[in-house]
Amino acid sequence: MGRIDRAGRVIAAPPATVYGALLNRRSLEVWLPPDGMRGRIERWDPRPGGGFRMVLTYLDPTGSPGKTSDATDVVDVGFAELVPPERVVQRAVFGTDDPSYAGTMTMTWEFAATGEGTEVTVTATDVPPGIDRAAHEAGIASSLANLASYVEEAAG
Repeated sequence: MGRIDRAGRVIAAPPATVYGALLNRRSLEVWLPPDGMRGRIERWDPRPGGGFRMVLTYLDPTGSPGKTSDATDVVDVGFAELVPPERVVQRAVFGTDDPSYAGTMTMTWEFAATGEGTEVTVTATDVPPGIDRAAHEAGIASSLANLASYVEEAAG
């Protein structure tokens, strides 16, 4: 097994609401892109064995940070497992010619009810070596903060 990156957060919403935000195309486009990026979903099939393609665009591509092009990351995500409202397992492959980003990364989103709402834990396994650990964990944490804002505003 390769590298493992993790992040987590408690979100003030029930697990079913948080789970649902991972299976709604429009909501994913809003909250999944981390700080400094915007996202667009090109293909959408929300079922086990289905998946989606997301194009992430850097708002400031200075230094050419993209994996697919200077300003973009394209990622094909497959839904490997959907267990409402407990877990979503995704398999992500970046569209790139750079071998340091090659391979399939597994993203496991787990949801546990707490007194404050839902504890969300994201575990990324087999992370490609070209992805900086600190930047990746910060990106996941940013997406979780966006998710919290999205579902908490909708519930509010």
